[in-house]
Amino acid sequence: MRSPGGGSWRSGERSEYAFVGNALAARGVLTLVADYRKFPQAPFPGFEEDAAQATRWTIDHAPEFGGDPRRVFLVGHSAGSQIVGLLATDARYLAAVGLKPRDLAGVVGIAGPYDFLPLTDPKLVEVFGPQAEWPASQPIRFVDGDEPPFLLLHGDGDRIVDPRNSRVMAERLKTAGVSVTYKTYPGIGHFRILAGLRYPSLAPTLGDVVDFLLAPPSSVTGHKS
Repeated sequence: MRSPGGGSWRSGERSEYAFVGNALAARGVLTLVADYRKFPQAPFPGFEEDAAQATRWTIDHAPEFGGDPRRVFLVGHSAGSQIVGLLATDARYLAAVGLKPRDLAGVVGIAGPYDFLPLTDPKLVEVFGPQAEWPASQPIRFVDGDEPPFLLLHGDGDRIVDPRNSRVMAERLKTAGVSVTYKTYPGIGHFRILAGLRYPSLAPTLGDVVDFLLAPPSSVTGHKS
């Protein structure tokens, strides 16, 4: 397994991703860019717990900003995709804040790691702790059919997170009866796919994400609560 890129659960601040919020807002999507604690402040599963709290806050406060609490999507790139993917598959984290996966309208995973064992990078071993705990970090292991719809995007030129992660995750979701759209971008790498949210000429990321987020509820939400 190649080390998941982006902040690798160690770095990154929401101010660095203002361009994502701006791009989505310009297309009519109310967007919250959330922070979470990183290693070493919070090894796994601390960042999952933070993401669950941010989701709870968003659902509770969405109407104050003109949003619909029934239409809350989670979007993540790289390590962020692992976080939102696990949040929507391992129901324990949302249950801790009084929610369940189907309270989400959908999940967008961009170049994400969902099935990345064994860990061979010492830095990842630090983040995810003892080997006995590693399986709990893998979104693919918790897919059981109670998930919201997924959009999985990956560039086949990604040399940081193996595109296989998105392919096998899509297969597992489909087998479980979950609505999933899986798209690969020829020749696109790990960071260019994210840059496509700012510069659409680099990758079709922005258009595909917005189409998924703005789709009519009947065509996005495949399950009822």
